This record gives sequence, C-alpha cells and structure tokens, in this order.
Amino acid sequence: MGPALAPGGLLLPALVAGATILLWASARLPEYLTALLFFAAAMVLHASPPEAVFAGFQSAAFWLVLSGFVIGAAIRKVGLAARAARLLAPHLSGSWPRLVGGTVTLTYALAFVMPSNMGRIALLMPVVLALAERCGLSERGRIALALAVGFGTFQLSASILPANVPNLVMTGAAESAYHLRVSYLSYLLLHAPILGLAKGAVLAGCLCALFRDAPRPVPAEPMPPLTAEERRLGLLLVATLGLWASDALHGIQPAWIGLAGACLCLLPRVGFLTAEDFSAGVNIRTCLYIAGILGLAAMVDRSGLGDAIGQGLIAGLPLDPARPALGFAALIGVALALSAVVTGSAAPALFTPLARVLAEATGLPLATVVMTQVIGYATPLMPYQAAPIVVAMGMAGVPARDGLRLCLAVAAVTLLVLAPLDYAWFRLLGWIGPATP
Repeated sequence: MGPALAPGGLLLPALVAGATILLWASARLPEYLTALLFFAAAMVLHASPPEAVFAGFQSAAFWLVLSGFVIGAAIRKVGLAARAARLLAPHLSGSWPRLVGGTVTLTYALAFVMPSNMGRIALLMPVVLALAERCGLSERGRIALALAVGFGTFQLSASILPANVPNLVMTGAAESAYHLRVSYLSYLLLHAPILGLAKGAVLAGCLCALFRDAPRPVPAEPMPPLTAEERRLGLLLVATLGLWASDALHGIQPAWIGLAGACLCLLPRVGFLTAEDFSAGVNIRTCLYIAGILGLAAMVDRSGLGDAIGQGLIAGLPLDPARPALGFAALIGVALALSAVVTGSAAPALFTPLARVLAEATGLPLATVVMTQVIGYATPLMPYQAAPIVVAMGMAGVPARDGLRLCLAVAAVTLLVLAPLDYAWFRLLGWIGPATP
C-alpha cells in the first residue's frame, strides 16, 4: 500500500471528505443519510481513527443542539412562545420589511447578552414561528423568518467577539501562536459597522426579495396573567440565560448549562415535557447531521488534509505586497475555501497558524491577516458550513434549497459590496497601511 493510500495518508480522507461535501451541497440525499454514509465510509475505509470520525458526539456543540431542541419544545408547549409573539406582533406586523428587519435585529441584539449561538436559536425559534403564525404568514414567509433566525444568529454575531464559536477559536489560536490579543471594543469597532449592521441590512433585503409575503396587521391585545408553568419555565430560562452570559466567571460551558436545563424540562412533575414530547420535539435527523459535520472537520484536521489544502492555496495565490487590496481579497478567499472544507467553526483553527506566512506574502500586518478571516468564515456559501444555520433549518423544517439560495445571495452581496467596504474601513482605522495597531 502506497503512502497516499495508507491510513495516515491524504487520499482516502480527501475522497471521503469530497464525496460528503458534494452530497451535502447538492442535497441529492437527506442530510442525515449523508452523515451516516460518512461515518460508515470513514470507518470501513480506515480514513481516520474512530475518535476523529465520531468526535461530533463528544462535542459540546452536539449536546447544545440537543438541549436546544428540548428547551425550544418546552417554550412552545408551555405557551411562552405564543405570549412573546403576542407582544411582538403589533409592533412588527405593519409591513413585510419591518417584520423581517425586526427579526434580524432581535438575533443581533440578543448576541450581545447571550454567548451561545445554539442557545439563542433555541430561545428565538419558537417565538419567531409563533410570530409567523400570528401574523398569518404563508409557508414562504414562515421559512423566511426561520432563516432570519439562523443566518442572523451565526453571521451577525461574528462581529461580536465572545458571541460566536469561530471567533473564540480564532482569538485563542492567535494568542497561543503569536501572543496576539484583541480587546472586545477594538474587535467590535473593526467588525460591527460592516459585518454587523450593514450585513444585517443585506440579510434583511435578501430575505424580503427572495421570500415575499404580506403579514396581516395585528392589533395590540391585553395579556392574560402568567400561568404557574409559564412562571416556572420563565425562571428556568432567566437562570439559564444568566449562567450562559456569565460563563467567563464560573467556567461552565454553555453546552452543559443547556443540558442541565433540558434535563429539568424533562423531569417528571418538575419538568414540562413527556417522553412523547421529547420524541416529537427533538429532531434526531439534525443532530446526526451536526455530528457528521463536526466529525468531518475533525477528520480533515486529524489527517493533515486541512494543512495541505491551506498550503496549496497559499502557493497558488497571486500575492503581491505592493497590492494590499489584492492580498486582502486573497485572504478572504482562503478563509472561504477552508470554511467550505472544514466548516466555519473549524476554519480559524487552520487559517490562524498560516497567518504569519500569509502576512509575509501579502505585506499586511499579522493582526490584520488574522482579523480578515472573519469576513470569510462568517460568509458560508452552503448551509452545512454553519451548524447554527443547519439547526435553525432543522427546527423549522426549512428545505435545503431555500437555505442554499439565501446563502448564495448573501455571499454574493458580501463579496461584491461589503468586502470592498470592509477594506476601506480597515484602512480608515489603520489596520492596513503604516499606522496599523
């Protein structure tokens, strides 16, 4: 057996990864079936060790997804989702752009106080689906609001340092490799105007254009008093949210906080859900899909395929220190390509170690190279690249083609309009040029 075909070589991991990505991108098979085929192929062909292939089931993200489904089901069953929808509907139902823009704004505002993407989706999705029903939306309108939750939660939170897993991976790798530290405010100033506010407007515009609907105006109504179950679940949600927001103080990962909250929701007498509610509320298909995505990323990293792809991309790029705009665009392209191979959450772990070589090749400062990748990994070309988008689509039953259409539309506007604006903003702040921080 030649080295390329050996268990530690790159050929088999590349074939398995390529076939899996192609199936997910084309949606020729259900996403969960593609995940199961990935597990089977990787193990039968010895493409990677079991601990890498099945790493998704050991990941905190998998358990946060599972607990998010449970908490979301409890919010719907108890009635808090309908209550929140009754509060929001009179303010947002005046027009379709207002309803879509208001939903996108909610996803961004919540990212400032709640660090977990999956937790925000678990909290918002039942409310937004109830809001769609209350406003009398068609199926297209309901899909649009569900996509607003998924895309807004993942893409816009990339502009807030602790609100997105890839951000934490990137800053942790940069500090470990280069002793490079970025403050909360400097990160927010660099990314929020374009990747937060402007991209939120782009997302809302694409949703309004692709999924037209007409909500019916909903008058304000007096709210009935809270039931005992609503009070108990409300207290649980406040406690969960408080622990999520203060994880830096107590050191407990959001996944385990969410899992504890989900267990309380399922306990007999104390909780809110029966075994039948659990079966109906937890989308096992999406959980398997998430485990497959995370396992694929672990296999690519473990095999060295990601490093090989990164080095190959660098060798093939037309980099010129005298043309910083070209280098800036090339860096975004590298981040996009890595995100397509290993997903957005894992891309920073591969891109950041390459930053010093990329800085030398482009002539850009090291800190600027590290920060530029945010534009790439926050702009997925396909839904599978962002687990929060996948979870949102699974919770709402959104067809894969609708998520793909929105991915491509937002990516096109981002690359053609927002990326040049980002380059100008980097220059204005001194991240490109002689006055770099």
